[in-house]
Formats: sequence, structure tokens, C-alpha cells
Amino acid sequence: MSAKRSFPDPAALAPEVKCSRCPGSRCCTYVTQAIDTPRSMADFDILLWQLAHRNVEVYQDEDGWYLTFLTPCRFLEADGRCGIYPTRPQICRDHSNDWCEFDADPADDFRHYFRTYEELDAYCRSRFRNWDKRFEKGRGKRKD
Repeated sequence: MSAKRSFPDPAALAPEVKCSRCPGSRCCTYVTQAIDTPRSMADFDILLWQLAHRNVEVYQDEDGWYLTFLTPCRFLEADGRCGIYPTRPQICRDHSNDWCEFDADPADDFRHYFRTYEELDAYCRSRFRNWDKRFEKGRGKRKD
């Protein structure tokens, strides 16, 4: 029987020590970029292309749509500390761990979450009646 690994309750940790207890330094293992809200078949077809690449995900939360690249910071050290802490970028300095990925999985609050090409394709098939006809001339084009 394998022993279950237990992690400390994040709510019981002071912010000053929370990062040192976070398994895998979660906030330093991805980059998220806001994207325009996809509306047309062409918009969703571009998202499919993006999801055809490894370590890319798409989600929508209450603030909008985002593209996520699952790639650790190259300065993240093996022990989870930042290798450039004194000169880290401002976005890292501004990140608060009062409520962070260690406290709860952000995906719990996503309206839509697509980890794979197949998941988004299935969504598009249910959203767009003519999804499979998007390659026909004039279909699915952006109307700017």
C-alpha cells in the first residue's frame, strides 16, 4: 500500500512561507495571455491550430478568454526557488500569493476549459451546426 502524500493546508500558511511549501512552484510553470473573445468559426479554427501544439490550453473565465502555455520559467530552480529573485520581472513581483494556485485549482472557476484539440473540436461541433463546412469558400470568415 502506498502512502498518500499530504500537503499543508494553504489557508493555514502565512503568505511569507506559502511559496516554499507549494509543490512544483505552480505559478512559475505556465504563461497565460489574454486573447480576443472567439466568435466565428474562423476564430475557433485558429484556436484549434493553437491547441494542435503541445503544452497549449485555452480557457474562459469571468474576465475573458486566455491562451495558456504550459512551460516552466527557465529560472525556476530544482528546489522551487527563483534563480533571479533580486532582478525578477515586475509581473513576478506583483504576483500575490494571498490566494493563488496553491489554494485552489483555477480551473474550478473556468466557464470553458480546453486542454486538447479534440475537446475544442467537440465543443465547436456542438456550437456551430455547419462546423464541418467551414472550409467551404466564404464560410467562417471573420467579419471585422
